[in-house]
Amino acid sequence: MYTPALKTKYKSEITPELMKQFNYKSVMQVPRLEKIVINQGLGQAIADKKLLEMGAKEVSDLAGQKAVQTVSKKDISNFKLRKAMPIGVMVTLRKDRMYEFLERLISVALPRIRDFKGVGAKLDGRGNYTLGITEQIIFPEIDIDKIAKIMGLQITFVTTARSDEEAYALLKQFGIPFKNK
Repeated sequence: MYTPALKTKYKSEITPELMKQFNYKSVMQVPRLEKIVINQGLGQAIADKKLLEMGAKEVSDLAGQKAVQTVSKKDISNFKLRKAMPIGVMVTLRKDRMYEFLERLISVALPRIRDFKGVGAKLDGRGNYTLGITEQIIFPEIDIDKIAKIMGLQITFVTTARSDEEAYALLKQFGIPFKNK
């Protein structure tokens, strides 16, 4: 049976390393990656519905599973926005697909960013990390000739860590290239 390389690395290398670093008594205390959420806000989709379809297709191609549309929660007249209008797309990755996506992100996509010096090291206080990407074309799955507009997306790593320090150590072990704190 196929197991992603990062999943194997987590069980064999990262878990013992974090147990030693944080003095955990049980393997169950070691923080783990729960899910990765890829989100693309498409505010311009209010005027152009084609952007929504293109965004959904691109995010689906990246993730390897179908993206769902997100809708607005309330009316905002300044933005010509009505409640329940589709304004973005998202996909949640878990288990093997999550590890495969993380491996592609670290080894293929991030090195393709121009003048890349590492990603910011600011976590949310609860052990989760969101990485903003300004151009979706860094991913090899996206054909540059077929994109209508260069758009950004957010990738959120949700962990079971209780503190930012534990989550930072976990993500660093996975190979996410953080800038030096």
